[in-house]
Amino acid sequence: MNFVNITEEEYEKFWESHPCKTFLSSPKISNLREKSNWKTYFVGVKESEKLIAASMLFSHKRHFGVNEFYSPRGLLLDYNNEKLLNYFVKELKKFVKDKKGYVLRIDPYVIYKERDIDGNIVEGGINNTKVIDNLKKLGFKKVRKEEKEQVGWMFSLNLEGKTEEDILKEMKPNTRNTIRKAEKIGIDVKEISYEELDEFQKIMIETGERKGFHVRDLSYFQEMYKLFSDTNEVKYYITSLDLENYSNSLENEKKEKEEKISLLSDAKYNEGQKKNLNNEILSLEKRIEEAKEIMKNTGKKVINLSGSMFMLIKPEVIYLSSGNYEEYMKFNSQYLIQWELIKYGIKNGFKKHNFYGIPEDINTHPKDYGIYEFKRGFNGYVEELIGEYELPITFHYKIFKLIHKIKGVK
Repeated sequence: MNFVNITEEEYEKFWESHPCKTFLSSPKISNLREKSNWKTYFVGVKESEKLIAASMLFSHKRHFGVNEFYSPRGLLLDYNNEKLLNYFVKELKKFVKDKKGYVLRIDPYVIYKERDIDGNIVEGGINNTKVIDNLKKLGFKKVRKEEKEQVGWMFSLNLEGKTEEDILKEMKPNTRNTIRKAEKIGIDVKEISYEELDEFQKIMIETGERKGFHVRDLSYFQEMYKLFSDTNEVKYYITSLDLENYSNSLENEKKEKEEKISLLSDAKYNEGQKKNLNNEILSLEKRIEEAKEIMKNTGKKVINLSGSMFMLIKPEVIYLSSGNYEEYMKFNSQYLIQWELIKYGIKNGFKKHNFYGIPEDINTHPKDYGIYEFKRGFNGYVEELIGEYELPITFHYKIFKLIHKIKGVK
């Protein structure tokens, strides 16, 4: 085995066919990191001139003139091959130290233990405890969840061998009904262009302010578009509603129910049906008034409801970012946008629809449990990754940890 510097092209070819492949380890991400003053290296291990392990490494200068090194969703290798792992890590330590690095961070795209839809461990399923043990034996230290950079728990839906009818049938009834209602009222799901990304970010900002999370600058969404859109590996969507068409549809539905009432006799056995129809008419009238009020207040006939960003790198579609205007959440447009991308995934040969981040330890019902509940409605399973790890390289690692402790960094 030989530790070697490799070209970006060599790395990309290896990444393309690796089971740990995801958008964060795509070589295109290096363009984004470099704009934030990270330097990129591509290294690997060859055996008989064949590449058998690889990593994209980013380095960033910290205090005291030393560098932090990070391999996003790396390293790319068979983590159960202890001989290869030991050799690669040993050589990486030398490489990082030679580049004045004090730490190497990794967050492998490797499942820890297989879990079901409720987050319970599947007996006899995937179990990568040995991988964690191997990393710890090599000196890696697990990063506390407060310090993690990437998603560690996800919720995914298997698409392989499934039809749209299969997926719909397996959804929770409430989710399926919500999708049908969103389709019925005429919500439009539109893929947006580069020039329309500012509309997407407006939705994200409103959501971030309401929910208390940091929203990336417009430049991030623009850069991701430029990097991945030509190959259809990123897509941005905005849902909208034509209020005039919506109101007309409600008016027509109201007339149909009024006609039904007019055809019913005054017989006592029709009283229950009449009552139900009158209640439905009252509900329709309320929705018609709400639509008129929105048009009056906004001065718009068409309103944006929500926005979502997806990464589409086979074998999975990843639901990466989303936002909603709070006053329009009652239209449930996010259900429809997920359904549209699930259908896209089935049609284009993706094996998995990854709803991405959910709170850790969902069975304790954490603060953001509702996020999991929304995703759970589509059916699927919980995925827990093995976590993030740091490999101390020089004594500076302890100094930085001490500084963080003194400053109260949790």
